[in-house]
Amino acid sequence: MNFSAQNIRNICLLGHGGSGKTSLAERMLYATGSTLRLGNTADGNTYCDFDPEEIRRGISISTTVAPVEHRGCKINILDTPGYFDFSGEVMEALRVCEGAVIVCPSKGDISVGTEKAWDYCDERKLPRFIYVSKIDEENSDHNAIFNALRARFGKNIAPIVAPFWEEDKKISGIIDVLHKRAYQMVDGARAEITIPPDKIPVAEDLYEKLKESVAETSEEMMEKYFSGEEFTYTEMVQGLRTGVRELSLIPVLCGTTVTGLGTRMLLDIIADLMPSPLEGQPELVENADGTQEEFIVATGAYPAAFVFKTTIDQYGKYSFIKVLSGTINADLPMVNPRLGGTEKLGRLYVMKGKKAEEVNQLHCGDIGAVAKMEHLQTGDSLCDPRKVVTFAPIPYPEPCYSVAIAPKTKGQEDKIAAGLTRLNEEDLTFRWENNTETHQMVVHGTGDMQMDVLLSKLKTRFGVEAELSVPRVPYREKIRKKVEVQGRHKKQSGGHGQFGDVKIRFEPGEQEELEFGEQVFGGAVPRNYFPAVEKGLRESVLHGPLAGYPVVNLKATLFDGSYHPVDSSELAFKTAAQLAYKAGMPDAGPVLLEPVGSLHVTVPEAYMGDVIGDLNKRRGRILGMNPDARGRQVIEAEVPMAEMGSYAIDLRSFTQSRGAFTFRFVRYEEAPLATQEKAIAEAQAERQ
Repeated sequence: MNFSAQNIRNICLLGHGGSGKTSLAERMLYATGSTLRLGNTADGNTYCDFDPEEIRRGISISTTVAPVEHRGCKINILDTPGYFDFSGEVMEALRVCEGAVIVCPSKGDISVGTEKAWDYCDERKLPRFIYVSKIDEENSDHNAIFNALRARFGKNIAPIVAPFWEEDKKISGIIDVLHKRAYQMVDGARAEITIPPDKIPVAEDLYEKLKESVAETSEEMMEKYFSGEEFTYTEMVQGLRTGVRELSLIPVLCGTTVTGLGTRMLLDIIADLMPSPLEGQPELVENADGTQEEFIVATGAYPAAFVFKTTIDQYGKYSFIKVLSGTINADLPMVNPRLGGTEKLGRLYVMKGKKAEEVNQLHCGDIGAVAKMEHLQTGDSLCDPRKVVTFAPIPYPEPCYSVAIAPKTKGQEDKIAAGLTRLNEEDLTFRWENNTETHQMVVHGTGDMQMDVLLSKLKTRFGVEAELSVPRVPYREKIRKKVEVQGRHKKQSGGHGQFGDVKIRFEPGEQEELEFGEQVFGGAVPRNYFPAVEKGLRESVLHGPLAGYPVVNLKATLFDGSYHPVDSSELAFKTAAQLAYKAGMPDAGPVLLEPVGSLHVTVPEAYMGDVIGDLNKRRGRILGMNPDARGRQVIEAEVPMAEMGSYAIDLRSFTQSRGAFTFRFVRYEEAPLATQEKAIAEAQAERQ
């Protein structure tokens, strides 16, 4: 069945890990008949968590699309991971949704995952609902969590649904505040019941609060409210829609996925109140000539789509797309501005978990996938040749956690590189490099859980076992004293010999790279050998005298020497320069330099003391503190890179995942003596 853009809802489920997002998605699929069996995360048989890693761990690792049809609407549900190592998947879902459902358990305090989900929505001005889950569990307290939500996020938090309990505190049913109806689950199906007499005042009070929220959506409605006139049902729904779209109203619903109580009501409210793709936030695009303009989502415009996710399995590659204008057909020629040129699309699919249903076309506002487009990448734009535009990229989190990776069996480095390259097509939140200086393959990502998943996928998909270690710090070396030294290379082994003799002055320089100069008089060293001397020194400075790290800020001046008219050669003078380097550098006061970076840590005020105390232990220098737009504190500091290896994990631990940071290299500084001794000892042990 084809759906027009006004009858499509693109919704992402957000929340902390374990809040019940995947179970809710499963219930929504089951309630709408999209699946005939109800999966369970504990059994590893849900539609949304189908990857072997997800089944083994019992958590969501990637965003999954699960479309359902309800009351004439197609609701594309995007189930996102709740663990922060996989926040890039959340960014992909947020990029293509017009609304969000924040899933919050009904017991305990408001989790950091709920707070982060709210912040994600605030940053994008995204309409949202809050769904209070697990209201049937022991020690759940719906009223307490609702009051906490209101205290944390403001008075625009409005209950659309109210639960009620039996005397033994067992959940009995829910009240639909808008329609003044009550429901229970009977034999697995929703059944309407009479509102219990003792709950009628509660329902009336909540309805009055809804009326207040509706009245605030326009001056006309405000006048009608204060004049004592009743709102019609149409006015109530329209007012609620306006409030949701303008973020002046955040509906709160509740339910349990064990029985399905509240699921159908959530679907009703999504269909009634959430904006369609035509009502989403406008965005700026870049035209072919480099100018920017506001992009309007329109059904009759030239076809355009955005690639927001990539998956690769044994059957091939799927590029998930959202159609942002027009209609896209299979085999349609489209332009990818990143690559240039026109390429025909492959087959089109509607994805439901891992199941792919082939379709002939995808309409404006809908989400689907195109198969076997090898050159297509996440973040690419697809557009009609007559209107070439580039959409804004996905704002992935910056990698903040680094590890060295190596095969357990020597000689399999190429297999690891090939595997990481392939996995990087699916997950753009990590990057990897071969560090020629430390001779390690280093992966930069979001956290230890992400790295553990990468190791598992390398083993299961690519047949290579790898292990992680702490990356070596790329130290530097420099000298503090001036020395003059002779390097003499003489070798005779029959026939022409080898002879080169140089005298070189080594001293601290101003530039990071080697400064080479010559002050030779009287032709002691012929000019044609100067380049060979310089080459010998440039090769030598790659390995310093202390621990073998590159030498920086070195000035070398060739001031004297001698040569042999027959036996001298470029190779001989190059070797002589290297001998001079080895002889003179240990006497020039060499010291080890360590890399220092600029650190910006963003944390709530309550964690300031812990963060600053930890930075002091890491030899950090606090440069300043400033509040951000949300009232959090941004601590600016400079910290040696050697002290930052576990910072991503440690900060997450003592701020309960509420802290975030960026760290960028700034300069090299002389390392403390203890650090130098440790680094030198490690380098010597490595060479043995």
